[in-house]
Amino acid sequence: MNSTNKARQPREAGTVTVALVQMTGHTSKQQNVDKAVRRIGEAAAAGANVVCLQELFAGQYFCQSEDHVRFDEAEPIPGPTSEAIAAAAKEHGVVVIGSFFERRAPGLYHNTAVVYDADGSTAGVYRKMHIPDDPLYYEKFYFTPGDLGFAAFDTRFGRIGVCVCWDQWYPEAARLTALAGAQLIFYPTAIGWLPNEKEIYGASQHSAWETMMRSHAIANGVFVAAANRTGPEGELQFWGASFLSDPNGNVLARASHDKEETLLVECDLGKIDTVRTHWPFLRDRRIDAYGNIMKRYVD
Repeated sequence: MNSTNKARQPREAGTVTVALVQMTGHTSKQQNVDKAVRRIGEAAAAGANVVCLQELFAGQYFCQSEDHVRFDEAEPIPGPTSEAIAAAAKEHGVVVIGSFFERRAPGLYHNTAVVYDADGSTAGVYRKMHIPDDPLYYEKFYFTPGDLGFAAFDTRFGRIGVCVCWDQWYPEAARLTALAGAQLIFYPTAIGWLPNEKEIYGASQHSAWETMMRSHAIANGVFVAAANRTGPEGELQFWGASFLSDPNGNVLARASHDKEETLLVECDLGKIDTVRTHWPFLRDRRIDAYGNIMKRYVD
């Protein structure tokens, strides 16, 4: 199917088809990029309007150790990897969310997501705000916290907000992204189990992760989607289970834990207004009473 330079339109007014690409990570950067580009094309051919790739899709998840050599893998934006994703967006007429290891300046690196519009132009840039430092997730060694705040970006297929992985756990991030007008909030993700914890805690950990994002969808009346890695890498087993929730918190589709998949989900953006008028959480917010949210802790 040749979709070169075609402007894909939603199948019906207000309906957008979202594709979440769940992949394993190869040690070869070029193989990962080539696979991502191929999967974008396949999703577009299947009818996708918006395609989201997983966090740091161009390599294996390198933050399991603190290794200065890994900084050599970072690229400026624009750079070879980001330009390949922008070109795929333009070729297939789809919006693409890509997640990159950004080299902003010597000694200054970010975990950065870029939203490319369906003509390949940059609709918006988001730098990961919340940076974890946990066993096998030593991201503070590599990434400077984002300085662009929480935002939403107009695209051919709706107004899109992006946060990244660890941001998933923060209701403030989802709220501010929704208040910026996002209709869909995407979370490129790299989360998995430590093998010695999976048997006892694995089900609970996965449930907490999904429940948190479903609650963001409910509290803000938006669609929420997470595209996760899958498969073993180093000491981690990424748990896949990429999913998309509607504004009522219903999971419209969920991938398997252990296979590469591309989920395609139709999202009726008109549902946002319907849900928000029945559950008017934004209307009833007491913005005059939330000053203490700016404090680390209320003593």
